[in-house]
Amino acid sequence: MRKSVFSLMSLFVVLSLVLAACAPAATPTPEVIKETVEVPVEVTVEVPVEVTPEVVAYERSETLYVSGAAWGPPSDWNPFITWSKANTTGTIGLVYETLFMYDPLTDELIPWLAESGEWTDANTYDLKLREGITWSDGQPLTAADVVFTFELGQKYAALWFSPTWNYLDSVTAIGDYDVQFNFTDPLYQEWASNLYNIPIVPKHLWEGRTEEEVTAGANENPVGSGAYLYESHAEDRNVWVRNEDWWATSLLGLKPAPKRIVDMRFASNNVALGAVIKGEVDLSNNFLPGIATLSEKGYVQTYFAEAPYMLSANTAVLFLNTTKPPMDDPDFRRAVAFAINTGDIVNVAYANLVKAADPTGLLPSLAKYVDQAVVDELGFSYDPDEAKAILAAAGYVDVDGDGFVEAPDGSKIELEVTCPFGWTDWMEAIKVIANSAQDAGINIQDKTPDYGAWDTALTTGTFDMTLNNWAGMSNTPWTLYNLLFNHPIRDVMGSGNFGRYDNQQMFDLVDQLAATPSTDEAGMKAICSQIQELMLTEMPVIPLWYNGLWAQYSNAVWTNWPSEAENIPSRLPCTWSGYWQMGGLLTLTELEPVPPSE
Repeated sequence: MRKSVFSLMSLFVVLSLVLAACAPAATPTPEVIKETVEVPVEVTVEVPVEVTPEVVAYERSETLYVSGAAWGPPSDWNPFITWSKANTTGTIGLVYETLFMYDPLTDELIPWLAESGEWTDANTYDLKLREGITWSDGQPLTAADVVFTFELGQKYAALWFSPTWNYLDSVTAIGDYDVQFNFTDPLYQEWASNLYNIPIVPKHLWEGRTEEEVTAGANENPVGSGAYLYESHAEDRNVWVRNEDWWATSLLGLKPAPKRIVDMRFASNNVALGAVIKGEVDLSNNFLPGIATLSEKGYVQTYFAEAPYMLSANTAVLFLNTTKPPMDDPDFRRAVAFAINTGDIVNVAYANLVKAADPTGLLPSLAKYVDQAVVDELGFSYDPDEAKAILAAAGYVDVDGDGFVEAPDGSKIELEVTCPFGWTDWMEAIKVIANSAQDAGINIQDKTPDYGAWDTALTTGTFDMTLNNWAGMSNTPWTLYNLLFNHPIRDVMGSGNFGRYDNQQMFDLVDQLAATPSTDEAGMKAICSQIQELMLTEMPVIPLWYNGLWAQYSNAVWTNWPSEAENIPSRLPCTWSGYWQMGGLLTLTELEPVPPSE
Protein backbone atom coordinates (compact mmCIF):
# COMPACT_ATOMS: atom_id res chain seq x y z
CA MET A 1 0.00 0.00 0.00
CA ARG A 2 1.11 3.53 -0.69
CA LYS A 3 -0.41 6.90 0.06
CA SER A 4 -1.51 9.33 -2.61
CA VAL A 5 -1.70 12.91 -1.35
CA PHE A 6 -3.70 15.63 -3.05
CA SER A 7 -5.01 19.06 -2.08
CA LEU A 8 -8.65 20.13 -2.38
CA MET A 9 -9.52 23.82 -2.04
CA SER A 10 -12.36 24.30 0.49
CA LEU A 11 -13.70 20.80 -0.03
CA PHE A 12 -13.82 17.70 2.14
CA VAL A 13 -15.48 14.66 0.67
CA VAL A 14 -16.82 11.94 2.97
CA LEU A 15 -17.60 8.77 1.08
CA SER A 16 -19.81 5.78 1.86
CA LEU A 17 -20.39 2.64 -0.18
CA VAL A 18 -23.91 2.20 -1.49
CA LEU A 19 -25.66 0.60 -4.44
CA ALA A 20 -28.40 1.72 -6.82
CA ALA A 21 -29.66 1.32 -10.37
CA CYS A 22 -30.97 4.26 -12.33
CA ALA A 23 -29.71 4.32 -15.85
CA PRO A 24 -31.08 3.79 -19.28
CA ALA A 25 -33.23 1.14 -20.64
CA ALA A 26 -31.73 -2.23 -20.18
CA THR A 27 -28.66 -0.48 -18.88
CA PRO A 28 -29.23 0.40 -15.24
CA THR A 29 -26.35 2.12 -13.48
CA PRO A 30 -24.38 -0.71 -11.88
CA GLU A 31 -22.80 1.30 -9.10
CA VAL A 32 -23.74 4.42 -7.22
CA ILE A 33 -21.33 6.59 -5.31
CA LYS A 34 -22.81 8.44 -2.35
CA GLU A 35 -21.06 11.43 -0.86
CA THR A 36 -21.65 14.17 1.66
CA VAL A 37 -20.02 17.49 0.91
CA GLU A 38 -18.92 20.06 3.48
CA VAL A 39 -17.20 23.33 2.67
CA PRO A 40 -15.14 24.38 5.70
CA VAL A 41 -11.55 25.47 5.15
CA GLU A 42 -8.74 24.52 2.85
CA VAL A 43 -7.58 21.03 3.67
CA THR A 44 -5.20 18.44 2.40
CA VAL A 45 -6.64 14.96 2.23
CA GLU A 46 -4.49 11.84 2.35
CA VAL A 47 -6.25 8.99 0.63
CA PRO A 48 -4.88 5.49 1.08
CA VAL A 49 -4.96 3.72 -2.25
CA GLU A 50 -4.70 -0.02 -2.65
CA VAL A 51 -2.49 -0.66 -5.63
CA THR A 52 -3.03 -3.77 -7.70
CA PRO A 53 0.01 -4.48 -9.86
CA GLU A 54 -0.77 -4.12 -13.56
CA VAL A 55 0.58 -6.50 -16.13
CA VAL A 56 1.06 -3.56 -18.49
CA ALA A 57 1.70 0.08 -17.63
CA TYR A 58 0.02 2.16 -20.34
CA GLU A 59 1.22 5.55 -21.49
CA ARG A 60 -1.19 7.82 -19.61
CA SER A 61 -1.29 10.53 -22.29
CA GLU A 62 -2.54 7.92 -24.81
CA THR A 63 -4.99 6.10 -22.55
CA LEU A 64 -8.60 6.91 -21.69
CA TYR A 65 -9.85 5.49 -18.39
CA VAL A 66 -13.64 5.13 -18.09
CA SER A 67 -16.01 3.59 -15.56
CA GLY A 68 -19.67 3.22 -14.73
CA ALA A 69 -20.96 0.67 -17.23
CA ALA A 70 -19.87 -2.73 -15.92
CA TRP A 71 -21.92 -4.87 -13.54
CA GLY A 72 -19.22 -7.42 -13.02
CA PRO A 73 -16.08 -8.96 -14.51
CA PRO A 74 -16.05 -9.36 -18.30
CA SER A 75 -17.33 -12.77 -19.39
CA ASP A 76 -17.97 -12.54 -23.13
CA TRP A 77 -17.57 -10.38 -26.23
CA ASN A 78 -20.68 -11.60 -28.01
CA PRO A 79 -22.63 -8.69 -29.54
CA PHE A 80 -25.84 -10.74 -29.45
CA ILE A 81 -25.92 -11.39 -25.69
CA THR A 82 -27.99 -8.49 -24.44
CA TRP A 83 -27.45 -8.42 -20.70
CA SER A 84 -23.81 -9.40 -20.52
CA LYS A 85 -22.99 -6.54 -22.87
CA ALA A 86 -23.29 -4.45 -19.72
CA ASN A 87 -19.87 -5.80 -18.70
CA THR A 88 -18.22 -5.35 -22.10
CA THR A 89 -20.18 -2.44 -23.49
CA GLY A 90 -17.63 -1.63 -26.15
CA THR A 91 -18.39 -4.90 -27.92
CA ILE A 92 -21.04 -3.00 -29.89
CA GLY A 93 -19.77 0.37 -31.01
CA LEU A 94 -16.04 -0.11 -30.54
CA VAL A 95 -15.60 -3.57 -32.12
CA TYR A 96 -18.84 -4.41 -33.94
CA GLU A 97 -20.61 -1.62 -35.76
CA THR A 98 -24.11 -0.85 -36.95
CA LEU A 99 -25.44 0.27 -40.31
CA PHE A 100 -26.33 3.70 -38.98
CA MET A 101 -25.67 5.80 -35.91
CA TYR A 102 -28.30 7.95 -34.23
CA ASP A 103 -27.81 11.38 -32.68
CA PRO A 104 -30.57 11.99 -30.08
CA LEU A 105 -29.56 15.63 -29.71
CA THR A 106 -30.32 16.39 -33.36
CA ASP A 107 -32.78 13.55 -34.04
CA GLU A 108 -30.66 12.41 -36.97
CA LEU A 109 -29.81 8.98 -38.34
CA ILE A 110 -26.16 9.09 -39.42
CA PRO A 111 -25.05 6.73 -42.22
CA TRP A 112 -22.25 4.54 -40.91
CA LEU A 113 -21.47 1.15 -42.40
CA ALA A 114 -24.27 2.07 -44.77
CA GLU A 115 -23.64 4.93 -47.14
CA SER A 116 -27.38 5.40 -47.58
CA GLY A 117 -30.74 3.74 -47.09
CA GLU A 118 -34.25 4.58 -48.22
CA TRP A 119 -37.75 3.22 -48.61
CA THR A 120 -38.25 2.87 -52.36
CA ASP A 121 -41.86 1.84 -51.85
CA ALA A 122 -44.09 0.98 -48.88
CA ASN A 123 -42.60 -2.51 -48.48
CA THR A 124 -39.05 -2.18 -49.82
CA TYR A 125 -35.99 -0.72 -48.12
CA ASP A 126 -32.85 -0.40 -50.26
CA LEU A 127 -29.51 -0.04 -48.51
CA LYS A 128 -26.11 0.78 -49.99
CA LEU A 129 -22.95 -0.13 -48.07
CA ARG A 130 -19.80 1.93 -48.13
CA GLU A 131 -17.09 0.45 -50.31
CA GLY A 132 -13.69 -0.07 -48.74
CA ILE A 133 -14.74 -1.28 -45.27
CA THR A 134 -12.76 -4.23 -43.93
CA TRP A 135 -12.96 -6.46 -40.92
CA SER A 136 -10.03 -6.28 -38.54
CA ASP A 137 -8.64 -9.49 -40.09
CA GLY A 138 -8.40 -7.70 -43.43
CA GLN A 139 -11.38 -9.35 -45.13
CA PRO A 140 -13.85 -7.00 -46.89
CA LEU A 141 -17.22 -6.25 -45.31
CA THR A 142 -19.87 -6.79 -47.96
CA ALA A 143 -23.59 -7.16 -48.49
CA ALA A 144 -23.22 -10.89 -47.76
CA ASP A 145 -22.29 -10.05 -44.16
CA VAL A 146 -25.39 -7.89 -43.75
CA VAL A 147 -27.67 -10.56 -45.18
CA PHE A 148 -26.06 -13.21 -42.99
CA THR A 149 -26.46 -11.12 -39.84
CA PHE A 150 -30.14 -10.40 -40.38
CA GLU A 151 -30.86 -14.01 -41.34
CA LEU A 152 -29.42 -15.11 -37.99
CA GLY A 153 -32.49 -13.45 -36.49
CA GLN A 154 -34.72 -15.55 -38.70
CA LYS A 155 -32.80 -18.71 -37.84
CA TYR A 156 -32.53 -18.29 -34.07
CA ALA A 157 -35.58 -17.08 -32.13
CA ALA A 158 -33.41 -16.43 -29.06
CA LEU A 159 -31.79 -13.40 -30.68
CA TRP A 160 -33.33 -10.12 -29.53
CA PHE A 161 -33.99 -8.86 -33.07
CA SER A 162 -35.69 -12.08 -34.18
CA PRO A 163 -39.20 -10.46 -34.01
CA THR A 164 -38.15 -8.30 -36.97
CA TRP A 165 -38.96 -11.35 -39.07
CA ASN A 166 -42.62 -11.04 -38.10
CA TYR A 167 -42.80 -8.36 -40.78
CA LEU A 168 -39.50 -8.80 -42.69
CA ASP A 169 -40.09 -11.18 -45.59
CA SER A 170 -36.62 -11.41 -47.13
CA VAL A 171 -33.20 -9.79 -47.31
CA THR A 172 -31.18 -10.04 -50.51
CA ALA A 173 -27.65 -9.07 -51.54
CA ILE A 174 -27.57 -7.30 -54.90
CA GLY A 175 -23.92 -7.37 -55.78
CA ASP A 176 -21.27 -6.70 -53.17
CA TYR A 177 -22.57 -3.44 -51.71
CA ASP A 178 -26.34 -3.27 -52.14
CA VAL A 179 -28.92 -4.95 -49.92
CA GLN A 180 -32.69 -5.07 -50.41
CA PHE A 181 -35.09 -5.68 -47.53
CA ASN A 182 -38.61 -6.73 -48.45
CA PHE A 183 -41.38 -6.44 -45.87
CA THR A 184 -44.99 -7.33 -45.27
CA ASP A 185 -46.78 -4.63 -43.25
CA PRO A 186 -43.50 -3.10 -41.99
CA LEU A 187 -43.14 -1.55 -38.55
CA TYR A 188 -41.27 1.55 -39.68
CA GLN A 189 -40.53 2.89 -36.20
CA GLU A 190 -38.94 -0.34 -34.98
CA TRP A 191 -37.03 -0.75 -38.23
CA ALA A 192 -35.43 2.67 -37.88
CA SER A 193 -34.32 1.69 -34.37
CA ASN A 194 -32.90 -1.60 -35.65
CA LEU A 195 -30.73 0.24 -38.15
CA TYR A 196 -28.57 1.66 -35.37
CA ASN A 197 -28.84 -1.22 -32.91
CA ILE A 198 -28.25 -4.47 -34.81
CA PRO A 199 -24.48 -5.17 -34.98
CA ILE A 200 -23.14 -6.60 -38.23
CA VAL A 201 -20.90 -9.67 -37.85
CA PRO A 202 -18.52 -11.30 -40.36
CA LYS A 203 -20.11 -14.20 -42.21
CA HIS A 204 -16.79 -15.92 -42.86
CA LEU A 205 -16.16 -16.30 -39.11
CA TRP A 206 -19.71 -16.89 -37.83
CA GLU A 207 -21.36 -19.12 -40.45
CA GLY A 208 -19.88 -22.31 -39.01
CA ARG A 209 -21.00 -21.63 -35.45
CA THR A 210 -23.70 -23.56 -33.64
CA GLU A 211 -26.86 -21.96 -32.29
CA GLU A 212 -25.40 -22.03 -28.79
CA GLU A 213 -22.19 -20.37 -29.96
CA VAL A 214 -24.12 -17.63 -31.76
CA THR A 215 -26.65 -16.90 -29.03
CA ALA A 216 -24.61 -17.66 -25.91
CA GLY A 217 -20.95 -18.12 -26.86
CA ALA A 218 -18.17 -16.04 -25.30
CA ASN A 219 -16.78 -15.00 -28.71
CA GLU A 220 -13.28 -14.51 -27.34
CA ASN A 221 -10.89 -12.42 -29.44
CA PRO A 222 -13.68 -10.77 -31.45
CA VAL A 223 -13.12 -9.66 -35.03
CA GLY A 224 -15.15 -6.60 -35.96
CA SER A 225 -15.05 -3.61 -38.25
CA GLY A 226 -14.77 -0.96 -35.54
CA ALA A 227 -12.35 1.63 -34.28
CA TYR A 228 -10.98 -0.57 -31.50
CA LEU A 229 -9.76 -4.12 -31.02
CA TYR A 230 -10.02 -6.29 -27.95
CA GLU A 231 -6.61 -6.33 -26.27
CA SER A 232 -6.96 -7.85 -22.80
CA HIS A 233 -9.13 -8.07 -19.72
CA ALA A 234 -8.85 -8.68 -16.01
CA GLU A 235 -11.27 -9.07 -13.15
CA ASP A 236 -11.69 -5.30 -12.88
CA ARG A 237 -11.26 -4.08 -16.46
CA ASN A 238 -11.59 -4.46 -20.20
CA VAL A 239 -8.86 -3.02 -22.40
CA TRP A 240 -9.42 -1.95 -26.00
CA VAL A 241 -6.64 -0.81 -28.33
CA ARG A 242 -7.14 1.42 -31.36
CA ASN A 243 -7.55 -0.25 -34.74
CA GLU A 244 -4.98 1.65 -36.80
CA ASP A 245 -6.55 0.29 -40.00
CA TRP A 246 -10.07 1.43 -39.17
CA TRP A 247 -11.99 2.17 -42.35
CA ALA A 248 -13.47 5.48 -41.14
CA THR A 249 -10.05 7.08 -40.92
CA SER A 250 -9.55 6.91 -44.67
CA LEU A 251 -13.22 7.13 -45.73
CA LEU A 252 -14.53 9.73 -43.27
CA GLY A 253 -11.39 11.36 -41.89
CA LEU A 254 -12.17 10.20 -38.35
CA LYS A 255 -9.70 8.88 -35.82
CA PRO A 256 -10.32 8.35 -32.10
CA ALA A 257 -7.81 10.23 -29.99
CA PRO A 258 -7.10 7.63 -27.28
CA LYS A 259 -4.84 4.78 -28.32
CA ARG A 260 -6.32 2.66 -25.55
CA ILE A 261 -9.53 2.60 -23.56
CA VAL A 262 -9.43 0.98 -20.14
CA ASP A 263 -12.98 0.31 -18.91
CA MET A 264 -12.69 -0.02 -15.14
CA ARG A 265 -14.94 -1.66 -12.58
CA PHE A 266 -14.13 -0.50 -9.07
CA ALA A 267 -14.71 -2.83 -6.14
CA SER A 268 -14.97 0.16 -3.81
CA ASN A 269 -16.99 3.19 -4.79
CA ASN A 270 -14.98 5.60 -2.66
CA VAL A 271 -11.90 4.62 -4.65
CA ALA A 272 -13.87 5.23 -7.85
CA LEU A 273 -14.86 8.74 -6.81
CA GLY A 274 -11.36 9.53 -5.63
CA ALA A 275 -10.03 8.37 -9.00
CA VAL A 276 -12.33 10.80 -10.83
CA ILE A 277 -11.38 13.73 -8.61
CA LYS A 278 -7.67 13.00 -9.01
CA GLY A 279 -7.93 12.60 -12.78
CA GLU A 280 -7.07 8.91 -12.73
CA VAL A 281 -10.45 8.19 -14.37
CA ASP A 282 -11.28 10.47 -17.27
CA LEU A 283 -14.99 9.70 -17.69
CA SER A 284 -17.29 8.27 -15.04
CA ASN A 285 -20.80 7.18 -15.98
CA ASN A 286 -21.64 6.33 -12.38
CA PHE A 287 -24.44 8.09 -10.53
CA LEU A 288 -22.74 10.38 -8.02
CA PRO A 289 -25.18 12.20 -5.72
CA GLY A 290 -23.77 15.57 -4.78
CA ILE A 291 -21.71 15.86 -7.94
CA ALA A 292 -23.12 19.38 -8.32
CA THR A 293 -20.74 20.69 -5.66
CA LEU A 294 -17.75 18.99 -7.25
CA SER A 295 -18.73 20.45 -10.62
CA GLU A 296 -19.20 23.95 -9.23
CA LYS A 297 -15.80 23.77 -7.54
CA GLY A 298 -14.17 22.69 -10.79
CA TYR A 299 -13.06 19.21 -9.76
CA VAL A 300 -15.14 17.57 -12.46
CA GLN A 301 -16.91 18.75 -15.60
CA THR A 302 -20.54 17.96 -16.45
CA TYR A 303 -22.57 18.50 -19.62
CA PHE A 304 -24.52 21.41 -18.10
CA ALA A 305 -22.78 23.94 -15.89
CA GLU A 306 -25.88 24.26 -13.71
CA ALA A 307 -28.76 22.04 -12.57
CA PRO A 308 -29.62 19.45 -13.72
CA TYR A 309 -25.94 19.09 -14.81
CA MET A 310 -26.77 15.90 -16.77
CA LEU A 311 -28.63 15.18 -19.97
CA SER A 312 -31.86 13.20 -19.50
CA ALA A 313 -31.38 9.52 -20.36
CA ASN A 314 -34.66 7.80 -19.50
CA THR A 315 -37.96 8.28 -17.70
CA ALA A 316 -38.64 6.87 -14.25
CA VAL A 317 -42.25 5.71 -14.29
CA LEU A 318 -44.54 4.52 -11.50
CA PHE A 319 -46.45 1.46 -12.68
CA LEU A 320 -49.78 0.84 -10.94
CA ASN A 321 -51.17 -2.70 -10.97
CA THR A 322 -54.46 -2.15 -12.76
CA THR A 323 -55.62 -5.69 -11.98
CA LYS A 324 -55.88 -4.87 -8.26
CA PRO A 325 -58.45 -2.57 -6.65
CA PRO A 326 -58.38 0.35 -6.18
CA MET A 327 -55.68 0.69 -8.89
CA ASP A 328 -58.28 -0.57 -11.36
CA ASP A 329 -60.08 2.78 -10.93
CA PRO A 330 -58.82 5.62 -13.19
CA ASP A 331 -60.02 8.22 -10.67
CA PHE A 332 -57.92 6.66 -7.93
CA ARG A 333 -54.90 6.51 -10.23
CA ARG A 334 -55.27 10.20 -11.13
CA ALA A 335 -55.51 11.06 -7.44
CA VAL A 336 -52.21 9.25 -6.83
CA ALA A 337 -50.59 11.26 -9.64
CA PHE A 338 -51.56 14.55 -7.99
CA ALA A 339 -50.51 13.26 -4.54
CA ILE A 340 -46.84 12.56 -5.39
CA ASN A 341 -44.38 15.31 -4.50
CA THR A 342 -42.05 14.92 -7.46
CA GLY A 343 -40.27 18.12 -6.44
CA ASP A 344 -38.99 16.40 -3.31
CA ILE A 345 -37.72 13.49 -5.40
CA VAL A 346 -35.82 15.90 -7.65
CA ASN A 347 -34.54 18.15 -4.87
CA VAL A 348 -33.97 15.67 -2.04
CA ALA A 349 -33.39 12.20 -3.49
CA TYR A 350 -31.34 13.54 -6.40
CA ALA A 351 -30.11 16.93 -5.14
CA ASN A 352 -31.20 18.61 -8.40
CA LEU A 353 -29.28 16.23 -10.66
CA VAL A 354 -32.52 15.29 -12.46
CA LYS A 355 -35.60 17.01 -13.86
CA ALA A 356 -39.27 16.30 -13.27
CA ALA A 357 -40.69 14.36 -16.22
CA ASP A 358 -43.24 15.68 -18.65
CA PRO A 359 -46.62 14.05 -17.91
CA THR A 360 -46.43 12.32 -21.31
CA GLY A 361 -43.22 10.56 -20.26
CA LEU A 362 -41.33 11.64 -23.37
CA LEU A 363 -37.72 12.71 -22.96
CA PRO A 364 -36.67 16.28 -23.81
CA SER A 365 -35.05 14.90 -26.98
CA LEU A 366 -38.54 13.87 -28.18
CA ALA A 367 -40.34 17.00 -26.96
CA LYS A 368 -41.68 17.80 -30.42
CA TYR A 369 -44.07 14.85 -30.05
CA VAL A 370 -45.67 16.27 -26.89
CA ASP A 371 -49.15 17.69 -27.46
CA GLN A 372 -48.99 20.62 -25.07
CA ALA A 373 -52.71 21.32 -25.39
CA VAL A 374 -53.45 17.82 -24.09
CA VAL A 375 -50.96 18.27 -21.25
CA ASP A 376 -52.46 21.64 -20.32
CA GLU A 377 -55.92 20.07 -20.13
CA LEU A 378 -55.17 16.67 -18.61
CA GLY A 379 -51.67 16.83 -17.16
CA PHE A 380 -50.84 16.58 -13.47
CA SER A 381 -48.48 18.09 -10.93
CA TYR A 382 -48.12 17.88 -7.17
CA ASP A 383 -51.38 19.16 -5.68
CA PRO A 384 -52.58 17.31 -2.54
CA ASP A 385 -55.78 19.34 -2.43
CA GLU A 386 -56.63 18.25 -5.97
CA ALA A 387 -55.81 14.65 -5.03
CA LYS A 388 -58.20 14.86 -2.07
CA ALA A 389 -60.90 16.42 -4.23
CA ILE A 390 -60.63 13.66 -6.86
CA LEU A 391 -60.81 11.01 -4.14
CA ALA A 392 -63.86 12.58 -2.50
CA ALA A 393 -65.70 12.97 -5.80
CA ALA A 394 -65.05 9.29 -6.59
CA GLY A 395 -66.38 8.14 -3.18
CA TYR A 396 -63.09 7.59 -1.35
CA VAL A 397 -63.63 8.91 2.20
CA ASP A 398 -62.05 8.38 5.61
CA VAL A 399 -64.69 6.25 7.29
CA ASP A 400 -62.87 5.24 10.49
CA GLY A 401 -61.04 8.51 11.14
CA ASP A 402 -57.51 7.08 10.88
CA GLY A 403 -56.46 9.73 8.35
CA PHE A 404 -56.64 7.39 5.35
CA VAL A 405 -59.50 7.04 2.90
CA GLU A 406 -61.41 3.81 2.44
CA ALA A 407 -62.66 2.50 -0.90
CA PRO A 408 -66.22 3.38 -1.99
CA ASP A 409 -67.35 -0.06 -0.76
CA GLY A 410 -65.92 0.70 2.68
CA SER A 411 -62.92 -1.63 2.43
CA LYS A 412 -59.57 -0.46 3.77
CA ILE A 413 -56.83 0.59 1.37
CA GLU A 414 -53.35 -0.67 2.29
CA LEU A 415 -50.87 -0.50 -0.57
CA GLU A 416 -47.13 -0.86 -1.10
CA VAL A 417 -44.77 0.98 -3.43
CA THR A 418 -41.57 -0.95 -4.09
CA CYS A 419 -38.08 -0.92 -5.50
CA PRO A 420 -35.16 -3.30 -4.96
CA PHE A 421 -33.26 -3.04 -1.71
CA GLY A 422 -29.94 -1.26 -2.17
CA TRP A 423 -31.04 1.00 -5.04
CA THR A 424 -30.60 3.94 -2.72
CA ASP A 425 -31.82 6.76 -4.95
CA TRP A 426 -35.00 4.85 -5.74
CA MET A 427 -35.38 3.95 -2.07
CA GLU A 428 -35.41 7.66 -1.26
CA ALA A 429 -37.87 8.24 -4.11
CA ILE A 430 -40.41 5.66 -2.91
CA LYS A 431 -40.21 7.14 0.58
CA VAL A 432 -41.27 10.46 -0.93
CA ILE A 433 -44.05 8.73 -2.90
CA ALA A 434 -45.37 6.98 0.22
CA ASN A 435 -45.10 9.99 2.52
CA SER A 436 -46.72 12.45 0.13
CA ALA A 437 -49.50 9.98 -0.67
CA GLN A 438 -50.15 9.55 3.04
CA ASP A 439 -50.40 13.33 3.40
CA ALA A 440 -53.17 13.21 0.80
CA GLY A 441 -54.97 10.46 2.73
CA ILE A 442 -53.80 7.43 0.73
CA ASN A 443 -52.24 4.62 2.79
CA ILE A 444 -49.14 3.67 0.82
CA GLN A 445 -46.07 2.16 2.51
CA ASP A 446 -42.63 1.94 0.91
CA LYS A 447 -41.08 -1.55 0.78
CA THR A 448 -37.72 -2.74 -0.53
CA PRO A 449 -37.64 -6.47 -1.36
CA ASP A 450 -34.46 -8.05 -2.68
CA TYR A 451 -33.95 -7.76 -6.42
CA GLY A 452 -35.09 -11.30 -7.25
CA ALA A 453 -38.38 -10.97 -5.40
CA TRP A 454 -38.95 -7.51 -6.86
CA ASP A 455 -38.28 -8.66 -10.43
CA THR A 456 -40.58 -11.66 -10.05
CA ALA A 457 -43.38 -9.44 -8.73
CA LEU A 458 -42.74 -6.95 -11.54
CA THR A 459 -43.03 -9.43 -14.40
CA THR A 460 -45.78 -11.62 -12.93
CA GLY A 461 -47.96 -8.69 -11.87
CA THR A 462 -48.16 -9.32 -8.13
CA PHE A 463 -47.00 -5.88 -6.97
CA ASP A 464 -49.17 -2.87 -6.05
CA MET A 465 -47.01 0.00 -7.34
CA THR A 466 -43.39 -0.02 -8.47
CA LEU A 467 -40.79 1.97 -10.38
CA ASN A 468 -39.24 1.14 -13.74
CA ASN A 469 -37.10 3.01 -16.28
CA TRP A 470 -36.25 0.66 -19.13
CA ALA A 471 -37.03 2.95 -22.07
CA GLY A 472 -34.05 5.18 -22.77
CA MET A 473 -33.02 7.58 -25.51
CA SER A 474 -34.51 6.61 -28.84
CA ASN A 475 -35.29 7.85 -32.32
CA THR A 476 -39.02 7.38 -31.75
CA PRO A 477 -41.70 7.89 -29.07
CA TRP A 478 -42.88 4.40 -29.98
CA THR A 479 -40.06 2.97 -27.85
CA LEU A 480 -41.52 4.45 -24.67
CA TYR A 481 -45.15 3.77 -25.48
CA ASN A 482 -44.38 0.21 -26.55
CA LEU A 483 -42.85 -0.30 -23.10
CA LEU A 484 -45.67 1.37 -21.18
CA PHE A 485 -48.45 -0.34 -23.13
CA ASN A 486 -46.82 -3.55 -24.28
CA HIS A 487 -49.33 -6.13 -25.48
CA PRO A 488 -50.90 -8.63 -25.55
CA ILE A 489 -51.24 -9.27 -21.81
CA ARG A 490 -49.32 -12.44 -20.94
CA ASP A 491 -48.69 -14.50 -17.81
CA VAL A 492 -45.20 -13.01 -17.66
CA MET A 493 -44.85 -9.43 -18.87
CA GLY A 494 -41.12 -9.23 -19.42
CA SER A 495 -41.12 -6.36 -21.93
CA GLY A 496 -43.25 -3.72 -20.28
CA ASN A 497 -46.85 -2.88 -19.29
CA PHE A 498 -46.04 -4.35 -15.91
CA GLY A 499 -49.28 -2.97 -14.48
CA ARG A 500 -51.21 -5.03 -17.09
CA TYR A 501 -53.25 -2.13 -18.37
CA ASP A 502 -55.67 -3.81 -20.79
CA ASN A 503 -57.13 -1.32 -23.25
CA GLN A 504 -57.51 -2.33 -26.88
CA GLN A 505 -57.89 1.29 -27.97
CA MET A 506 -54.44 2.05 -26.55
CA PHE A 507 -52.94 -1.09 -28.06
CA ASP A 508 -54.31 -0.16 -31.48
CA LEU A 509 -52.83 3.33 -31.21
CA VAL A 510 -49.39 1.99 -30.29
CA ASP A 511 -49.54 -0.44 -33.21
CA GLN A 512 -50.65 2.37 -35.51
CA LEU A 513 -47.67 4.44 -34.38
CA ALA A 514 -45.30 1.52 -35.02
CA ALA A 515 -46.59 1.25 -38.58
CA THR A 516 -46.26 4.98 -39.34
CA PRO A 517 -43.28 5.88 -41.55
CA SER A 518 -40.53 7.70 -39.64
CA THR A 519 -40.65 10.41 -42.29
CA ASP A 520 -44.31 11.14 -41.50
CA GLU A 521 -43.73 13.44 -38.53
CA ALA A 522 -47.22 14.92 -38.72
CA GLY A 523 -48.76 11.46 -38.65
CA MET A 524 -46.59 10.46 -35.70
CA LYS A 525 -47.59 13.59 -33.78
CA ALA A 526 -51.28 12.99 -34.41
CA ILE A 527 -51.11 9.44 -33.04
CA CYS A 528 -48.95 10.51 -30.08
CA SER A 529 -51.59 13.11 -29.24
CA GLN A 530 -54.26 10.41 -29.06
CA ILE A 531 -52.02 8.16 -26.96
CA GLN A 532 -51.29 11.02 -24.57
CA GLU A 533 -54.95 11.99 -24.23
CA LEU A 534 -55.95 8.43 -23.36
CA MET A 535 -52.92 7.95 -21.11
CA LEU A 536 -53.57 11.11 -19.09
CA THR A 537 -57.27 10.34 -18.81
CA GLU A 538 -56.81 6.75 -17.68
CA MET A 539 -53.45 7.28 -15.88
CA PRO A 540 -52.31 3.62 -15.80
CA VAL A 541 -48.72 4.82 -15.37
CA ILE A 542 -47.31 7.98 -13.79
CA PRO A 543 -44.11 9.47 -15.30
CA LEU A 544 -42.19 11.08 -12.44
CA TRP A 545 -38.66 12.20 -13.32
CA TYR A 546 -35.92 11.85 -15.91
CA ASN A 547 -32.95 9.81 -14.80
CA GLY A 548 -29.77 11.54 -15.81
CA LEU A 549 -27.23 10.42 -18.34
CA TRP A 550 -24.73 10.31 -15.51
CA ALA A 551 -21.46 11.67 -16.82
CA GLN A 552 -18.69 13.52 -15.07
CA TYR A 553 -15.28 14.00 -16.59
CA SER A 554 -11.81 15.14 -15.70
CA ASN A 555 -9.76 17.54 -17.80
CA ALA A 556 -6.46 16.37 -16.34
CA VAL A 557 -5.45 14.24 -19.35
CA TRP A 558 -8.19 14.74 -21.98
CA THR A 559 -10.23 17.80 -22.86
CA ASN A 560 -12.87 19.00 -25.38
CA TRP A 561 -15.58 16.96 -23.66
CA PRO A 562 -19.19 17.34 -24.83
CA SER A 563 -20.86 20.38 -23.32
CA GLU A 564 -23.81 22.71 -23.73
CA ALA A 565 -21.33 25.52 -24.42
CA GLU A 566 -21.16 27.03 -27.89
CA ASN A 567 -18.52 25.71 -30.28
CA ILE A 568 -18.11 22.57 -28.17
CA PRO A 569 -19.09 19.17 -29.62
CA SER A 570 -22.59 18.14 -28.58
CA ARG A 571 -22.30 14.38 -28.24
CA LEU A 572 -23.36 11.88 -25.63
CA PRO A 573 -20.43 11.31 -23.24
CA CYS A 574 -21.51 7.78 -22.40
CA THR A 575 -20.09 4.25 -22.29
CA TRP A 576 -23.34 2.42 -21.46
CA SER A 577 -24.54 -0.37 -23.70
CA GLY A 578 -26.29 1.11 -26.72
CA TYR A 579 -24.73 4.55 -26.34
CA TRP A 580 -21.47 4.11 -28.24
CA GLN A 581 -23.52 4.32 -31.47
CA MET A 582 -25.48 7.30 -30.10
CA GLY A 583 -22.53 9.64 -29.74
CA GLY A 584 -20.06 7.83 -27.51
CA LEU A 585 -17.75 6.84 -30.35
CA LEU A 586 -17.82 10.28 -31.95
CA THR A 587 -16.93 11.76 -28.56
CA LEU A 588 -13.67 9.79 -28.78
CA THR A 589 -12.86 11.28 -32.18
CA GLU A 590 -13.28 14.81 -30.80
CA LEU A 591 -11.29 14.48 -27.56
CA GLU A 592 -8.02 16.37 -27.39
CA PRO A 593 -5.01 15.45 -25.24
CA VAL A 594 -3.98 18.01 -22.65
CA PRO A 595 -0.54 19.36 -23.62
CA PRO A 596 2.20 18.33 -21.21
CA SER A 597 3.09 20.97 -18.66
CA GLU A 598 6.46 22.57 -19.09
